[in-house]
Order: sequence, then C-alpha cells, then structure tokens
Amino acid sequence: MGDVRAPPVGVPSVAMRLPALLSLVLLLGCRPPPTDPTELTDHAPASESASPSGVDGPADAPAAPLSREQLQAIVEAPDREDDDRRTDVRRKPVELLEFIGIAPGMKVADLGAGFGYTTELLARAVGPTGVVYGQNPAFVLERFAQEGWTKRLEKPVMANVIRLDREFVDPFPEDLQGLDAVINVMFYHDFEWMEVDRAAHDAAVFRALRPGGLYVIVDHSAADGAGASGSQTLHRIEESLVRSELQAAGFRLVREAEFLRNPQDTRDWNALPWRSGEDQLSDRFVLAFERP
Repeated sequence: MGDVRAPPVGVPSVAMRLPALLSLVLLLGCRPPPTDPTELTDHAPASESASPSGVDGPADAPAAPLSREQLQAIVEAPDREDDDRRTDVRRKPVELLEFIGIAPGMKVADLGAGFGYTTELLARAVGPTGVVYGQNPAFVLERFAQEGWTKRLEKPVMANVIRLDREFVDPFPEDLQGLDAVINVMFYHDFEWMEVDRAAHDAAVFRALRPGGLYVIVDHSAADGAGASGSQTLHRIEESLVRSELQAAGFRLVREAEFLRNPQDTRDWNALPWRSGEDQLSDRFVLAFERP
C-alpha cells in the first residue's frame, strides 16, 4: 500500500526485515505493491486540531444504529473504488459495521488505517455530523501508505476524517476523549513483532473511549497455545491472549461474532493474502470490548 522509502526515525530494527515489510504491506491492503497493501483504502487531510466538531466530538448524542439495509446501501455506493469492492468479499463490511453498531453522529477511530478502506466506510456511516480519526504510525506511512492514504483523504466523502500520524503505543492526542468506538482490523497481532507495548496501547485506547464505548478487534486466529509467537511468520495471534490482555486493561468483553470464522483453517499457514492467496481465508475472530 505504498512505496518503500528510508526508514522512519525511531522504528525498531526488527521492522526492517524483509519478511516484515512484505507482510505489513499485505496487511494494509491486500493488493500487490506499489499501489496498495491489505485492508485499506478521501478533503485535504485535516490536522489533529482541525476536528470539524472539536476534540470533544459532536454535541448531540448519536442516532440509532444504521439498519442492515442502510449499511448495504453504503457499501453499494456507486462512488466507491473497485479495489475496495474486491476487498469487500473477504472483509464483509456490512456485517462488521452492523456488529459495531455504527450510527450517524458517532465519534470513532480506525487504528492502522493504512490506505483507508475501513476508514472510508466509517466516514460514510457516521456522516457529516460524526467524526472519524484515522491513525497510522510512521513505519506504515513511510513504507507503504503515505501516498494512497493522502490521496484518499482528498475525497469529499472523507471530509469528516481527522488524520492522526501517531505510533500504536500512543495513538491519540492526550485531550482526545469520549470516543464511541475504536476499530482495529488485523493489526493487533503486528504489535508483537513491531515491539509495541500492548499494555500501554490498551490503556491509551481505554482512556480515549467514553464509558460504554467499544474497542472492536478483528484478527487472524492462531493455534491454541501459540500466543503471539507467530505474529511475524504467520500473522496470527491467539484469541485467548487478546481476550486476557484487554480484560487486564479494564475492558469487558460484551459480544463476539462468527461472520469471519473459518473452521477449516488449520491455522498453521501465513494468513496474509499475498502469501496464501486471496481465495484462502483465515479463521478470524471479531470481538467487542467495552469500557465500563
């Protein structure tokens, strides 16, 4: 999902390994470089301080969650990109947005936005009265996503998106609070090989959410007992580890979904589409953790 340039300052040396570069590229957009790596995907990018509704977000409470029919209409919008439509097949965006309970006026964040595939869907769903914060770390931007992410932010439909160029360990400005939801699509496993302090990350997300707000995590399942040991080689993480870490951070698991499950997955192969082929789908868990 982007071109490869000189490594950003402060990126751990492990991230410079070729396998890691190839795998993260894929994670960001599922399209071969240099155009786009795995799950991503447009008004000039706004700064952190240029929120259309201020740091505290929309003044009015969010509306009722969008219906399945409304979400389907968003996904079928004629101005969406062809590459995004191809990604829909394995991502099931209607089901994900429904699971989140997305509604107009919500204030949400997309972690590891990459090229912005998920970010754009969220922007369309929360509408002009809502706000979406799209976060990318330096490594992702410098190596893959800078050009594609910047170009997507120029689209009128992205006018309510606030760009955050920040590291995973500290993804939000200190004064950004009251988020309704934070979404992390297939990046939590990467925190291991990228040497991200997951406890610090989880605490930062907890602080940014309002009471009752959700941290939604989607990721590739690792085999039982694997923990995060295959984060770089297989791009997977054990579901039970994610559950225990989020609960240790003070979150409460409130729901989970099966729409990305694949019981036939042996969980012993690299889950990145560039390595496995886009037709081979991993078993993926979808979990929603609530800040009490």
